[in-house]
Amino acid sequence: MSLPHPTTDQIALPNVLSALGDDTRLAIVGMLARNEGPSMTCGQFCDLGSKTSLSYHLAKLREAGVVNVEPCGTSRHISLRRADLDQRFPGFLDSVIATAINLPLVLPKGDAA
Repeated sequence: MSLPHPTTDQIALPNVLSALGDDTRLAIVGMLARNEGPSMTCGQFCDLGSKTSLSYHLAKLREAGVVNVEPCGTSRHISLRRADLDQRFPGFLDSVIATAINLPLVLPKGDAA
């Protein structure tokens, strides 16, 4: 089973900005940037919210083209689409990561949607 992702050419800046406009999604990007290299699993984001909330936020990031989500058995592997975003919007992701990488690993109550 494969999840739909936009192609590099389909990644639109308004969608990316909208996806990154949420504290939880920005924190997810920060965690992925801190752990860049191998993908992370959904369970590694548990401090950012409930499973239902995380599924929602990861779907928004995937639909915007910010992350790649690969189902693998009962888990999902998440990775930043750095090369695609750098190709579409050179330097943009580096600017986002410079801020997101310093966000707390646990969001204060009320910030997680």
